[in-house]
Amino acid sequence: MDRSIRIVAVGNELLTGAGDPRALGWLGRVLAKTPTESVQLEPYVLAMPGEGTEALSHRWQAEAAPRFGEDTENHLIVALNDIDLDSTTSSARSRLNLANILDRASQEGIRCLVVGPPPGLDPERNQRLAELNTAYQDVASRRSHVYVDTLTPLVQHEQWRHDLAANDGVPGQAGYGLIAWLVLHRGWYQWLGLREPAA
Repeated sequence: MDRSIRIVAVGNELLTGAGDPRALGWLGRVLAKTPTESVQLEPYVLAMPGEGTEALSHRWQAEAAPRFGEDTENHLIVALNDIDLDSTTSSARSRLNLANILDRASQEGIRCLVVGPPPGLDPERNQRLAELNTAYQDVASRRSHVYVDTLTPLVQHEQWRHDLAANDGVPGQAGYGLIAWLVLHRGWYQWLGLREPAA
């Protein structure tokens, strides 16, 4: 193997494939499609159900650090959700929480991939989430980290909405497949420094 990459993923239960009949979630699907002839990928998923950016910013480093190696390329996935909309956390505070995560990761030489929050079925909530999504995207791009916007392409996507409606508001097989496709085609290979395979 030419390279060894450790990927630590932090975020909510969507990372674990909750509600997915195949138990892969979007991350499992993405990893399964990533060619590993020239690289060894070691993924570690540290999901926490119902966690907002405040709690995430406090816990990620202590949990991720023991899983990173001194002789490996260390990468962090930050998978965001809409939980901050339910709390007293302002969008400015949410933005600051993400900025703190990314700044600390950068100081440690960790490359980040930020996956934005996917939409739900409530139009008013999605409108509020769109503002948060824009703020998150701005924070990541200003720091030259890859940001995958899942909200904009999925908010009116018929298959996504049908999947959520059929699964009590969480993605099923189709929904996780759609997130995986977006991650794979919106910066995954560039983030890992791998050549994108031919379609």
